[in-house]
Amino acid sequence: MRALILCLGMVLGQGAWAQDMPQGPQPPVPAQVNPPASPADTVPPIMSFPSPVTNRGTPEAPPPEAPEQVVAGMSSDAVSITTSFDGSEILLYGAVKRQTPIPTSSLLQVIATVEGPSRSVTIRKKERRLGIWVNAESVVVGAAPSFYAVATTAPLRLILNPEEDARFRISIPTAMRAFARPVDVENPVEFTEAMIDMRIKEGSYRLDDGAVTLVDDTLFRADFRLPANLVEGTYKTRIFLVREGRVIDSYSAPLEVRKVGLERWLYRLAFDQPLIYGLMSLLIAAVAGWGASAAFRALQRE
Repeated sequence: MRALILCLGMVLGQGAWAQDMPQGPQPPVPAQVNPPASPADTVPPIMSFPSPVTNRGTPEAPPPEAPEQVVAGMSSDAVSITTSFDGSEILLYGAVKRQTPIPTSSLLQVIATVEGPSRSVTIRKKERRLGIWVNAESVVVGAAPSFYAVATTAPLRLILNPEEDARFRISIPTAMRAFARPVDVENPVEFTEAMIDMRIKEGSYRLDDGAVTLVDDTLFRADFRLPANLVEGTYKTRIFLVREGRVIDSYSAPLEVRKVGLERWLYRLAFDQPLIYGLMSLLIAAVAGWGASAAFRALQRE
């Protein structure tokens, strides 16, 4: 009996499977032709990155050191402006570091500069019209140093090539930046030359040929006199070693000029709290006027 039931189940199972899979010859399935893949459907190739242990080639060698290098310092890296400030002096000194004997084919020259913070400057030309001097044409310089001094071991025009001067902005005319707006005057150089002449007379710009002392082509020093009307900010000191008109090495360091004490407090109050500064100025003026009036009346009574 059990054998009969098993045979009947096998027959029924085959029939059920036959219903899922139709019998007889099947029609051929038409081949599917895929359209060409568009660039957007193309899968980009997988990029492989080198392993950290993979040899990536020989690293680039560092640039060779200059045969002559400047090692320098300053007598002070900060200048304090007080109410009694009447100027200061700064000393730049140093030596020339060499790995080879001193070259004898050319002379070594040293140039030192001190440059103050740069500001935009408007230069105006006055003309006499109908007996009155009025402003006519004007030129705006993008940035001009508030103070600039150059000291050299020999005349600057003889020891430095014009190309090197334009590259490092060493001389006074090249220290000026580009004009801040299109120039509509015939000769803008005339305006900058006039400003340079005025600042040279004021002592803000100075060129001291032969002011740098060089001993045995190794030790040097340069003294700079800073005027009393210094502008607060970060000044830049530079030293250049020059041979055959070309700069072979340079050095740069900042010089901080800051107001201190009562001068600093009043300066910051005027910019940070202008209303309080103005009220305080009016109060001081009123008290001073009242005190002077009282003293004058007391003298009249006597």
